[in-house]
Amino acid sequence: MVRTILALLFVILFLILSIPVLFVEWILRKFNKPAADLSSLRIVQWAFKVVLFICGTKLTVIGEENVPKDRPVLYIGNHRSYFDIVITYARCPGLTGYVSKDNIAKVPLLSTWMRRLYCLFLNRTDMKEGLKTILTGIDQIKNGISMCIFPEGTRSKSADDTAMLPFKAGSFKMAEKTKCPIVPMAITNSADILEAHFPSVHKTHVVLQYGKPILLNELSKEEQRQLAAYAQERVHEMLKDNKKYL
Repeated sequence: MVRTILALLFVILFLILSIPVLFVEWILRKFNKPAADLSSLRIVQWAFKVVLFICGTKLTVIGEENVPKDRPVLYIGNHRSYFDIVITYARCPGLTGYVSKDNIAKVPLLSTWMRRLYCLFLNRTDMKEGLKTILTGIDQIKNGISMCIFPEGTRSKSADDTAMLPFKAGSFKMAEKTKCPIVPMAITNSADILEAHFPSVHKTHVVLQYGKPILLNELSKEEQRQLAAYAQERVHEMLKDNKKYL
């Protein structure tokens, strides 16, 4: 329980103390937007790494060389924990916006940082608003900003770490419209940090594996038609492989 309290205190203090930082970043954006974007990214990545340290999370990362550094990508992966965002965002080599549930937009300061980092809030009950979100994501990729989405749409609560909910085809529209590489991610054991012991945080070993990018122009027509299922199978294979690293 001590880890839980320390992690919460750190997050609260970070959000409060970051208010003047947000103001400075706002000014910097007026003169040098790329520098402000990079600064915001590194600040939040530092905070996430501190959270993982406090929580006692040991992270094994495999295949990080598969992540392109010279162009924006669409990250997709399985989703079992709120910590999936903390773990993967801390590893992003460049500016990356995450697609999140729209209720997170109501959280003060946290939502401000997320908007600053090009995160999008998806309304899953309003198709028109959902389409607008995806179109914004497409524009961001075209402007050099990577995006990340968890295609299951919500967290899987299966006892089997390799089990996933079906990937939603709409999650891949950003890649289909921009032809950017799709980077599959497989996250194993992240639910054991918090969800399996809620409300206590536990010291945990998590494995994060990046697969080789999926390039749409290299897929057959059938694979392109079944892109969601194809990508999910890639993630599933990595999840099975992750077991040997635990």
